[in-house]
Amino acid sequence: MDRLGYQVSRRRISRIMKENSLVSNYTVAQYKIYSNSCNESNIPNIVDRDFDDRDKLEVAVSEATNKILKIEFIYQNKFVTLKELELQLAEYIYWYNHIRIHGSLGYVTPIEYRNEAVPEMAA
Repeated sequence: MDRLGYQVSRRRISRIMKENSLVSNYTVAQYKIYSNSCNESNIPNIVDRDFDDRDKLEVAVSEATNKILKIEFIYQNKFVTLKELELQLAEYIYWYNHIRIHGSLGYVTPIEYRNEAVPEMAA
């Protein structure tokens, strides 16, 4: 085929062989449809559910928070004991909520933002 200037893929060759009833062991083994009891069962997907807009917002906020926690805290530290992790995590959460300013909140801390938005929650 190369001598004649044709460029043909294996998939194209196997399709031509199948069309002409020239099936080899190679093509049969490679393109055999795989099935087992798991992907053939009629069990419904119970995780598939509708989300309303509030759920979507909560998921987005949660994902963004987890990303920040990983980048700023987990990837930057090594923990020897579980107690050390718990202590440093508590310190990080305090710093994140009370000291670190957030651009998305108008460059104030989350606690300051909450206190301005809902004054009766101010402690």
